[in-house]
Amino acid sequence: MIIGFVVIIVILIGGYLVYKSQTKVTGPSPAQQQTATTTANQVQGQDVKVGTGLEAKPGDTVSVLYVGKFTDGTVFDSSAAHDNKLLTFVLGSQGLIPGFQIGINTMKEGGERLLSIPPALGYGTEDVKDPATGKVIIPANSTLIFQVQLVKVQPGTSTPATQ
Repeated sequence: MIIGFVVIIVILIGGYLVYKSQTKVTGPSPAQQQTATTTANQVQGQDVKVGTGLEAKPGDTVSVLYVGKFTDGTVFDSSAAHDNKLLTFVLGSQGLIPGFQIGINTMKEGGERLLSIPPALGYGTEDVKDPATGKVIIPANSTLIFQVQLVKVQPGTSTPATQ
């Protein structure tokens, strides 16, 4: 009878401990919080096709074809909308969102890359509006997805000033 009583007590204590361990609610550790914060402000890139030509680096003049989408797949801009005219700019100079330039850096001619740009490296907390109509083209705090094809790299003679 004593053994049966001890067994019941052990089962009850074990059950209580299992219950407490499963219902314990904890937030992310400080390391997990730091990782989430850091990742939220980084451009995520995936090479669809690795190029074989010159590698793009700050100061180079690059020419690209692109499609810009929202996370729901809606296209907001593309090279096709501009008669497939190449977008040409000096990598690292002002004029384009930082995330787009970060994503193109290190690509090689002929390469294609899929980029996910967080709002902090895109247009941030401001709506982007069509100057003629005032219509919002890109809502504030939008994560932007770009499909980019690097067509040409023309080596630069100097590194541009950082933004």
